Amino acid sequence: MELYIDTSKNEKIGLSLKSNKKIIGNIVIEAKYSQAELLLPAIEKLLKKAKIKLSDLHNIFVADEGEGFTALRIGIVTANTLGYALGIPVNKARNTKKQPFSIVKPKYNSEPNITYAKK
Repeated sequence: MELYIDTSKNEKIGLSLKSNKKIIGNIVIEAKYSQAELLLPAIEKLLKKAKIKLSDLHNIFVADEGEGFTALRIGIVTANTLGYALGIPVNKARNTKKQPFSIVKPKYNSEPNITYAKK
């Protein structure tokens, strides 16, 4: 069983479950700037809907490129944490080669826009 996490867009969360290359569950949630609050409950909802337990997962794939700096980090941190806790591989969503557990690092479309405090 494979879990796919996509938080590459600022407005949406996309989740899919695949078994034997067949999609058995899919959720797309409107989550404009609310990924941190909505991602874990959405994963739980998808697993319950498909009658799957976390322990049934064997791989996690996560989008590592996208438009939203924070949204992307939320998806990647969640995937890496679940992978670490479950002892399963985490890979880039577009990576077809499965590897033992490794950390997925984000690739941002631009430099982070971080403002400095006024003096």
